[in-house]
Amino acid sequence: MSEQRAAARDAVLAWYADVARDLPWRRTGDPYAILVSEVMLQQTQVARVVPRYEDWLDRWPTAGDLAAADRRDVLAAWVGLGYNSRAVRLQDACAVVARDGWPRTAKGLRALPGIGPYTAAAVASFAFGERVAAVDTNVVRISERLGLGAPDELLPDDERAATWNQAAMELGATVCRARVVACDACPAAAWCRSAGAVAIPERAPRGSRVRFQDTDRYVRGRIVAALTRDEPLPAEAEIPAERLDRALDALVRDGLVVRTPDGPAIAS
Repeated sequence: MSEQRAAARDAVLAWYADVARDLPWRRTGDPYAILVSEVMLQQTQVARVVPRYEDWLDRWPTAGDLAAADRRDVLAAWVGLGYNSRAVRLQDACAVVARDGWPRTAKGLRALPGIGPYTAAAVASFAFGERVAAVDTNVVRISERLGLGAPDELLPDDERAATWNQAAMELGATVCRARVVACDACPAAAWCRSAGAVAIPERAPRGSRVRFQDTDRYVRGRIVAALTRDEPLPAEAEIPAERLDRALDALVRDGLVVRTPDGPAIAS
């Protein structure tokens, strides 16, 4: 299996060298810029992230700049990216970095506020060259479908490790996707046990899907957007008071909002 693994890996790396998307965070080794991109990309499409990432770095080009920023400004800049608590965790992590400097390993990065295993591994790999597998959902899917070993077994034991992490994610994002699989375009098809026979999970019937506007996440986003702009909260006719109160309670628990005698406000 080791020979097949090496052959598949080499084919994917060669493919990536030819077709890799030109994304701004792939042109830098700055750990702060890479961290910003990784946090923004969590459950947010690349096309939406690129302009927001560039604007963010123009406004706060270093971890120290972000650490010193007003929390309200940070949340206002995040509006539209979703999961506003990510902005808070990013700023908290940068406050530690501004004080103590950058950890240079995935283990050290895990100690930063809100930094999980994947993000820590990605920053350690792309910024500091640590040989560590950055395992996101794309990489898990690739390794499971290939059947040539776990993600850490697929990782090269040389200087190509960081490039492999990018290549595996690229393959999962563009060719070997969860619901759209293009085996004829896959550079690893010759070694893949699932080639031509990928079981695509069924999508829930359209009528059973919950509209985004009916979710608490939507209401939380509306509240944060209103508070950062000094606007009133949505009216009862638009969002029932019960939903607003539930979303406000969640934002307070997450530390994004505080209740004051004058009404809810962004936590400082």
